[in-house]
Amino acid sequence: MFKKSSRSQLFRNISIFLAILGPGIITGSVDNDAGGITTYSVAGAMYGYNLIWTLIPSFIVLLVIQEMNARMGIVTGKGLADLIRENAGVKITFFIFIGLLIADIGNTTTEFAGVAGSMEVLGVSKYISVPLVAVIIWVLVVKGNYKIAEKVFLIFSLSLLVYVVSAIMGKPHWDEIGHAIIKPEMKMNSTTLTMVLGIVGTTIAPWMQFYMQSSVIEKGIKINQYKFVMIDIIVGCVATVVVAFFIMVACASNLHENGIVIHEAKDAAMALKPLAGKISSLVFAFGLFIASIFSATILPLATAFYVCEAFGFEAGIDKKWEDAPEFYILYTIILALAVAIILIPNAPLIGISLWSQVINAVLLPVVLICMIILVNDKKIMGKYVNKPITNIIGWSSIILLIGLSLMLLVAPLFK
Repeated sequence: MFKKSSRSQLFRNISIFLAILGPGIITGSVDNDAGGITTYSVAGAMYGYNLIWTLIPSFIVLLVIQEMNARMGIVTGKGLADLIRENAGVKITFFIFIGLLIADIGNTTTEFAGVAGSMEVLGVSKYISVPLVAVIIWVLVVKGNYKIAEKVFLIFSLSLLVYVVSAIMGKPHWDEIGHAIIKPEMKMNSTTLTMVLGIVGTTIAPWMQFYMQSSVIEKGIKINQYKFVMIDIIVGCVATVVVAFFIMVACASNLHENGIVIHEAKDAAMALKPLAGKISSLVFAFGLFIASIFSATILPLATAFYVCEAFGFEAGIDKKWEDAPEFYILYTIILALAVAIILIPNAPLIGISLWSQVINAVLLPVVLICMIILVNDKKIMGKYVNKPITNIIGWSSIILLIGLSLMLLVAPLFK
């Protein structure tokens, strides 16, 4: 009798988890977008294994932040943008979200740069691949619904594991990797600081906080299902860092050791061909293509969602165009602007890719400060406010990011 009861409880728990599965894994996986893959690739090619250690603190902070987002969404039933507007006022909200909107247009442009680059490896022109992918993405969001989109997103998340294959084919030196993690070597200059900020900025992006919270609300998750949400978040954070780790390892093992300089993820895919073989090159390019489509769908979707939410407009992928015109118009404008920038001949795509990640890191403390103030407000959260350890990690992360940003700004003055 006891065994039967335990078994039924186990199946019930698995069913609940599968129903809840999605927000944490999808939010984590979107981190490894074209901008992220570019940043990790350049970091591996330039510094070898020496910056892999940055993924450890990034993982801890990512886990803590995603947990706060999920808890806030479950308890309040409101999105982060909505809560910021209600508690900070419309003026402050306006300036915060204008900055985030500009950054996210740059980020979306980076995603289409990834589409263009990955397809160019296969000999397809960006003037064909980019408009075609944009139309497919637009149709999925505008004509689809959240359940269908979420299943597609989960498949995309699993596809990113191809980078594990690409890295292993490069025959990495595991002893050197271990040494670099335990005793990292880092020269303090503006170039290195920019790269560290880029890694942190792409691992923990500002827009993710809004997407994560809105996803939890969209699924109607309750506080008694919190433990299942935490499993989803942990799996998503682990997957994010594992994929980032293997991208850096693949480029460090092949490109850094052979003194090959790259400027974007496409360069990495093409450079791997003579070093690790055609299959490794194609696997890397495939991962870039999948990640780019995935993020080019989610990122402008999240941006349109939190901007509309912040200013009181209807938003949501399950709503029809006539019910949420501002949401769909803004989504369409972001996609169109990103595509237009990509199709400009000789557009500075490398600069857009790297600096959009740095802007993420500079804007992140602003979003995190708002988050931590809100999640510690008993009027909003009741008994579900942060525990002391969560606040320590949260505030420490903010101080660190502000410190790195200031160092980045003043470093050129001391050359």
